Amino acid sequence: MKTFSAKSAEIEKKWVMIDAEGLVVGRLASIVALRLRGKHKPTFTPHVDCGDNVIVVNAAKVVLTGRKVQQKIYRKHTGFIGGIKERSAKAILAGRFPERIVEKAVERMLPRGPLGRRQLANLRVYPGPSHPHDAQQPEKIDVASMNRKNKRAA
Repeated sequence: MKTFSAKSAEIEKKWVMIDAEGLVVGRLASIVALRLRGKHKPTFTPHVDCGDNVIVVNAAKVVLTGRKVQQKIYRKHTGFIGGIKERSAKAILAGRFPERIVEKAVERMLPRGPLGRRQLANLRVYPGPSHPHDAQQPEKIDVASMNRKNKRAA
């Protein structure tokens, strides 16, 4: 018996939607990364983008456990000497683009390289409850009911 290897023409991509309100960031990101990679499918092939398209709504209402809201620091470099910039998770959640917390968490769980970037392009994150992908008829996934630790009160 030969090992099955999916080809990009044979892959069926579904659209799934996850409501992130009250969900723990790391647990949400691991489930989203699993879906983006396609590891939940029996036809998973490591070198092919066989994951689903994932829509995350209410990303501004995610929860960080413990004291991570104050202590977690996101760093970026401007490219100039001494140009490292830091922002706390609290500042990002209160800022203009709170959905970046979820985007960064998922991005860091995907492989680095061309395949990881292509899989990350299948992720759409929105801070509020509305999204423009109704025509794709996304299937709703209830992450909160998968495990009692996935949901926290804010």
